[in-house]
Amino acid sequence: MRYRLFGNHTGLRVSELVLGAGAFGTRWGHGADPQESRRIFDGYVEAGGNFIDTADGYQFGESETLLGGFLAPNRDDFVLATKYTRGAAPGGGLSATGNSRKVMVRSLEESLQRLKTDHVDLYWVHMPDGMTPMEEILRGLDDLVRAGKVLYIGLSDFQAWRVSYGVALAQLRGWAPIAGVQLEYSLVERTPERELLPMAQAFGLGTVGWSPLGGGLLTGKYRRGEQGRREGLKTLVHAEDTDQKRAIVDTLEAVAKELDTNTGRVAIAWVSARGVMPILGPRTRAQLDDNLAAASLVLSPEQLQRLDAVSAVPLGFPHELLAAPDNVSALAGGKGALLALPSTPVA
Repeated sequence: MRYRLFGNHTGLRVSELVLGAGAFGTRWGHGADPQESRRIFDGYVEAGGNFIDTADGYQFGESETLLGGFLAPNRDDFVLATKYTRGAAPGGGLSATGNSRKVMVRSLEESLQRLKTDHVDLYWVHMPDGMTPMEEILRGLDDLVRAGKVLYIGLSDFQAWRVSYGVALAQLRGWAPIAGVQLEYSLVERTPERELLPMAQAFGLGTVGWSPLGGGLLTGKYRRGEQGRREGLKTLVHAEDTDQKRAIVDTLEAVAKELDTNTGRVAIAWVSARGVMPILGPRTRAQLDDNLAAASLVLSPEQLQRLDAVSAVPLGFPHELLAAPDNVSALAGGKGALLALPSTPVA
């Protein structure tokens, strides 16, 4: 396992593959029992992993409870991330869900109890509720950072314009900076490349991607008639229902054959090669061990190009307008081919 700095503005050292603990527990009716969860956790640690991602609502709090026991003996060896917004109790309620300061403070205190720790290393706002102002969210998070209960903050599943506003607002007010973003990203979900990923790169935000396997589609198991998230959770799953998705899986199979590996590992390695840290979400130790093998997989430039080409999505306006050769040339005084452009997007 190799390690990266979490973004360009922190000294936080995290493993390149993130362990997602959404399947730790069985309260959703689909997940890993405590014994299997422990085997998954141990396997990740043995491989050198230190970055663990959970949420208060995962398995209705059972994920955090199990992790609290697993982490307790060596808590400081890990970068622990959790989230709030949707609440831990099934059915929630007005006072237990959303982004408000009230929900934030209550959710963190309950998470700390389940996790058996006095702080979390990274606290995500799980998703925007469409109501709470960014000022309230960031001011509340800043208080938690100043109190030492949270070390870094991040936004998960937020629109690019909201993140951009939050980054600028925190800088202007001197509040705790936004350190990272979390988003869905895979060969079958590349739309973050339109706004979210260029924004994260321009601001130097740590970026982690959930569902790098497209809910299991990119493992090829549904082609083989196997079951998985599609039958268990019946949510957050991509189907092989378009010509492009079929072509993506075909190309994955071809590349995997060339490398004597499997499609799932290639899909994870592709996400990592794009600069996004993949979140692994195994439900069994066997799945974890298989996923971890992606860390040693190196895709050639030609293989990356083939995967990029088959999975590309139209970027739309204004990206295509600005990238048009005539525009590039005109904006560079006719010297577009000779002008060295910045290596990262300019904020």
